[in-house]
Amino acid sequence: MSVRRLAEDQFQPAAFAFSDENAVWADKTIQKYPAGRQQSAVIPLLMRAQEQDGWVTRAAIEKIADMLDMAYIRVLEVATFYTQFQLHPVGTRAHVQVCGTTPCMLRGSEALMSVCKSKIHAHPFERNAEGTLSWEEVECLGACVNAPMVMIGKDTYEDLTPARLEEIIDTFAAGNGASIKPGTQIDRIFSAPEGGLTSLTTEEPKARTRAKKADAESVSAPVDAAPVPPSEAARPKSTDAETNAALKTPATAPKAATKNAKAAEEQPVSGTAAAEPAPAVKAVAPAAKPSLTDKNRPAGIEKPAAPDDLKMISGVGPKIEATLNEIGIFTFAQVASWKKLEREWVDGYLNFRGRIERDDWVKQAKALAKGGEAEYIKVFGKKPR
Repeated sequence: MSVRRLAEDQFQPAAFAFSDENAVWADKTIQKYPAGRQQSAVIPLLMRAQEQDGWVTRAAIEKIADMLDMAYIRVLEVATFYTQFQLHPVGTRAHVQVCGTTPCMLRGSEALMSVCKSKIHAHPFERNAEGTLSWEEVECLGACVNAPMVMIGKDTYEDLTPARLEEIIDTFAAGNGASIKPGTQIDRIFSAPEGGLTSLTTEEPKARTRAKKADAESVSAPVDAAPVPPSEAARPKSTDAETNAALKTPATAPKAATKNAKAAEEQPVSGTAAAEPAPAVKAVAPAAKPSLTDKNRPAGIEKPAAPDDLKMISGVGPKIEATLNEIGIFTFAQVASWKKLEREWVDGYLNFRGRIERDDWVKQAKALAKGGEAEYIKVFGKKPR
């Protein structure tokens, strides 16, 4: 851990006192602990002091030490050990903590830090010119599923893009941070999958209800004696002598088989239905591939001197790129212009079963056509594949 020191004397206030409301809260918090254990309240009191003034001052440390009958050095040890305590002045309206741990890094947190550098200050822990904003890189903030994310105060803002973080910072800078809804910043519920449900839709519960009804009817139906399978019932009973003869003389097996088959035809079993041939199973023909002359086929072009690398679109590999080239698709602009019927034609031609919509090829292609990799990172918060 890096060395953490208190701010220089020029930033330190002469004294510290809890507000009336916070003073009442501090007394109640101390009383929660048994006699002789009041020092356990040191962390909540330090955090409340930080929430009141924005950071932990030397005067606050000394005041809390006096309240808990602790040596100053003991409270200083706590304040300098835990990195959530800010030991220097931070932005009065927002201190942006950008998660830089692996999941967020893979999802574009570096781009979020670049936004902080351009919108706030080139260096972490340094305030902007007005003193209202500051930022830092921190370790895991615990919302990895919704990476990348930042924390401002006690609230997290997740599923961020650089453009969305710029909007959030501008709103806090204007003093309207309370108007921003914390949590995910995209169309998802908490940490549920993006794009809504893909299973347990409204149709499936109906199917389960029908299945349960059918099961209930089969259970309530009168139970007859289990019928003997025709193959077993029609089989003639052989004597021990015949069995022994068959075992001793394998050559008699074909003759016995013929005799058994004839007996099965002549002796139907009473109370059992005649065996019916199993219904033929219809083979499900694969979906027909769209015709190349279909009116919904996207317009192709001649191969340009420098075709775009379509593999930068998530979901397009070398084989798919080659197939797209065969039908005259060479540029991001072509993909970005596809209408719904054209996307459906390509989806059917590639036998993708909706993948083009799920991966949003059009949105990816628009970003790449507009500004290449830089625009893609700005829109999606990560590099194209």
